[in-house]
Amino acid sequence: MKRLYRSKDDVKIYGICAGIAKIFNLDPTIVRIGMVILTFVAGIFPVITGYIIGMFIIPEEGDLS
Repeated sequence: MKRLYRSKDDVKIYGICAGIAKIFNLDPTIVRIGMVILTFVAGIFPVITGYIIGMFIIPEEGDLS
């Protein structure tokens, strides 16, 4: 079972999109573009709030948790 971690290798803003891309075997740029599109479709507040929450609850790659 794959676990979600914030990436240490491809970090733009805390590595969350790169971590999601690793789980689905995608290019991180595609996930980042998807996040931008989701922001326009769903609204800025919910996406940014979810991203900020993810910064605190998703462990960094290599952390023992």
